[in-house]
Amino acid sequence: MEAVLLGLVLMLSIFLGFELISKVPATLHTPLMSGANAISGITMVGALAAAGTDVHGLATVLGVAAVTFATINVVGGYMVTNRMLSMFKKKDQPQAGGQR
Repeated sequence: MEAVLLGLVLMLSIFLGFELISKVPATLHTPLMSGANAISGITMVGALAAAGTDVHGLATVLGVAAVTFATINVVGGYMVTNRMLSMFKKKDQPQAGGQR
């Protein structure tokens, strides 16, 4: 019964996440990405704590996997945020007057 409940929570969170993200306007994507990076940083701290325990070998393996995935998420999120912010920078314009 517990696995069914956890599966239901997972499916509802996937549906809710898709619905929320699809309704975000383009102007809010950069702040949303920064917030997601902060949450992933918190996830990484929890994953490090789980990986460092000596309770069970499976907990260590899952903790290391969580650290790996959270690190990929944080780095990728900052790369996407940096790329999005660079789109708003002014480009150098060529000088007028026909100078070669």
